[in-house]
Amino acid sequence: MSDDLFAGLDKCAANFVPLSPVSFLQQTAHTHADRTAIVYHDLRLSYAQMHDRVARVTSALAARGIGAGDVVSIMAPNVPAMLEAHYAVPAAGAVLNPINIRLDAATVAYILGHCRAKLILVDPDFLDVVEQARAAMDAPPDVVVVADPAAGAGVPEGAVTYDDLLREGDPETSLMLPADEWSPIAINYTSGTTGDPKGVVYSHRGAYLNATANALTFGMDAWTNYLWILPMFHCSGWSHTWAVTLAGGTHICLRQVAAAAIFDLIVDERVTHCCAAPVVMNTLIHADPSVIRRPTARVKIATGGAPPSSTVIAGMEDLGFSVTHLYGLTETYGPATINAPDPESDAPLDERARQMARQGIGHPLLTDYRIASPETGAPGARDGDALGEIQLRSNTVMMGYLQDPDETARAFAGGWFHSGDLAVHHPDGMLEIKDRLKDVIISGGENISSVEIEEILTRHDAVMEAAVVAAPSEKWGETPCAFVALKAGAKVSGDDLVDHCRAHMAGFKVPARVVVVDELPKSATGKIQKYELRQRAAEMVDAKP
Repeated sequence: MSDDLFAGLDKCAANFVPLSPVSFLQQTAHTHADRTAIVYHDLRLSYAQMHDRVARVTSALAARGIGAGDVVSIMAPNVPAMLEAHYAVPAAGAVLNPINIRLDAATVAYILGHCRAKLILVDPDFLDVVEQARAAMDAPPDVVVVADPAAGAGVPEGAVTYDDLLREGDPETSLMLPADEWSPIAINYTSGTTGDPKGVVYSHRGAYLNATANALTFGMDAWTNYLWILPMFHCSGWSHTWAVTLAGGTHICLRQVAAAAIFDLIVDERVTHCCAAPVVMNTLIHADPSVIRRPTARVKIATGGAPPSSTVIAGMEDLGFSVTHLYGLTETYGPATINAPDPESDAPLDERARQMARQGIGHPLLTDYRIASPETGAPGARDGDALGEIQLRSNTVMMGYLQDPDETARAFAGGWFHSGDLAVHHPDGMLEIKDRLKDVIISGGENISSVEIEEILTRHDAVMEAAVVAAPSEKWGETPCAFVALKAGAKVSGDDLVDHCRAHMAGFKVPARVVVVDELPKSATGKIQKYELRQRAAEMVDAKP
């Protein structure tokens, strides 16, 4: 090929624009200015108004010295400010850090310190936790309170509020796109194998592409009405914070998950799409009949975590939903594979449930995926029998772990992202998870580190050793179940140890049961055999009257 054949074909402002989901708001506010962007109680904002508010917040953040490379945290439920922050913060050149509202002060302090947050936006209901976290820090971030009449707590006198930012900001401020699409846009924390949270860094490019894939696979368009059941703090709402805007759809915000509110919004706002953990679907199925309202058109609902059972699928279909099963991780911006129901299938319910138990095939922008030996990296056969680790390769995989080059290198060893999940690969391309390499418990859609719970338990004076495994739960999918061996002569009950955990960690991480045993089962090399404990935990659940 001639060296000069393609000379002069360089990137320029006309033919190359760095990818960023911030551009979705710019485009939709221009093309669908009057279309409803956000619904929250009596508040209804058009895309033009949403753009105006985002520009104001971007301007106000810049006036407070927030700029390139700075981190702005937010601890809030699914309210308009949480959604707007996914645009305003990166438009200021900064990086957004959404924080799980269920975390305890110690963990929040760790996250704020680890990502060097310069400012935190916080809902009044979580201000006490944030203030406890700030009190434990050497260099705490500034606080802006997101006032909300629906919050249980009020705004302290003299506090800087989100409304102040809206008043101070300039609506004519341009939403800045990054000079480099590889720039970070968000940091979402997940539990690490040591029990410490790991900061998963997203790029503008990856967020743009995964949001685009979500809009494609979930069938979103300008008539989409998306109900925010899934927390926006979870993987930036599986990238739907950006995907719905790309489609020009409506974000319907839900502050607190409650069956009556969900049914009312689904019917009154003509909801077309939503995402929810298995526990939420069970809540809807078993809701008081007096609050159940059926939609006039079938609603697409996507779920992750434990595969939906035939009972759940039947129950949700009866309520007017069509269930899609997703697989993904925080490290993949949320969904990586999708198992959508076949609208033309007339297979019996049990057969459809077995099919739905699979994790699906890669979304359109997932470049490649496979199962492989975690030890050798040798690819596994697509025969539905060979077991291997799910490994992914894509532009929709994280940049890496914040300030953790060793973990990043391990995760990307051999040029693939190592998921830590063991699965089989079926001939039709479907993945089906069989077990986990890591002992992470998925309860109600949230990841819980078994190591973190074990560490808390072993801090008790009476405990010698502890092992935590996942016990099956009809309501939550999984719950932590702990087994402990006591020090010689020590006496303590399992209930006392549950109380000990409750006093030292977030409530959703507390084990449902702590079982005191004479000794923990171990291999010849002294490694605790958790598979035996998982079996015992499952048997105890089955035996429970």
